[in-house]
Amino acid sequence: MKNYKAISKIGEGTFSEVMKMQNLRDGNYYACKQMKQHFESIEQVNSLREIQALRRLNPHPNILTLHEVLFDRKSGSLALICELMDMNIYELIRGRRQPLSEKKISRYMYQLCKSLDHMHRNGIFHRDVKPENILIKQDVLKLGDFGSCRSVCSKQPHTEYVSTRWYRAPECLLTDGFYSYKMDLWSAGCVLYEIASLQPLFPGANELDQISKIHDIMGTPAAKTLSKFQQSRAVSFDFPFTKGSGIPVPTASLSPQCLSLLRAMVAYDPDDRVTAHQALQHPYFREQRAAEKQASHGRRVTACFPERPVAPELLKQTWQMSTAGRKQKQPLRPEEGRPRRQGPACLVELPRLQLSGGTTLSSYASPALQSMFAPGADGKVPVLRPPKFMGASQKTAAQKAVKPNLKQCRLPTIGRRDGGY
Repeated sequence: MKNYKAISKIGEGTFSEVMKMQNLRDGNYYACKQMKQHFESIEQVNSLREIQALRRLNPHPNILTLHEVLFDRKSGSLALICELMDMNIYELIRGRRQPLSEKKISRYMYQLCKSLDHMHRNGIFHRDVKPENILIKQDVLKLGDFGSCRSVCSKQPHTEYVSTRWYRAPECLLTDGFYSYKMDLWSAGCVLYEIASLQPLFPGANELDQISKIHDIMGTPAAKTLSKFQQSRAVSFDFPFTKGSGIPVPTASLSPQCLSLLRAMVAYDPDDRVTAHQALQHPYFREQRAAEKQASHGRRVTACFPERPVAPELLKQTWQMSTAGRKQKQPLRPEEGRPRRQGPACLVELPRLQLSGGTTLSSYASPALQSMFAPGADGKVPVLRPPKFMGASQKTAAQKAVKPNLKQCRLPTIGRRDGGY
């Protein structure tokens, strides 16, 4: 920590304290997450899920960047140096009277879904998605605090007490740790409603009240859904039937596409809940996908044609170097130092070839070939017979009648050097 200077305190949690630090070498500002737990070895530090997750997920435009890991062997203290963001979502909407515009909400939620999709594709789910862990800097959103993350392939049951209560999915409340990455989408849906309405969707006082709040809005789940949860818990669910009032529409006028995405993210049954990849393809994000595609095309054009002006001499030299290895059809130019061949500059017709002896080339008609399958003179079609196998030493009568007209000659002996043969 000798290369960093503490500026101010950003926040404090159960397991860590976050400070704003300045790097004395480059003068840049960073966020330092100082762990309250003490560690004995570097192996123990490298085995932390948060460090493993950040190393696997970085770099990504919507994942908090980990710059450095500082571990002091003598004191056992551990600090994570991350990029410094402006604020989190909770600080953005706290005390706000007017909700954000739906265009900004769509931009933030699109980036949140991109971070979840990238994380789930890499086999990790967050388990604590909430406004305090979603950081923003201008119009860029990044997901942070991976201290509660788990592997998608890890064996169930997982830890029961995960995530903040208001953003906890029903399968986390009604099972003994039998949940999956779909819980992150439920939490993201709760965040979407809170950004749009400036109020939490399910503000339960305790776990029983949390389930009651969910049923008051979503209604009592079907018996088929409850049977899935009951298989992993030795408790019989006897919830009173509740029709559900439906998701309360915020004072701000949200589009039908936004409400459709919200309902898909907070589906009670995790099997019916949308995935992060499917959420990115929702019609609600049509403008975001188009803007992203246009920005990607603009980056490619900028890479081909830089904005900085280039000197004409360098541009000409670069063009000559780039075209040197190409096979281009260019007119032949006479090389210096060689005499130029005399002749017409245009194409001329070559004289006709004169054949000696007055030989002329004439065309002949091809002889007519009779088909072997056509009827003969007697009107009968010949019958094809299979060839008769004969040994190598046997000859037909026609072959025996033919006498070779060959004259035997004896070749002279070839002498070799030094009298060898």
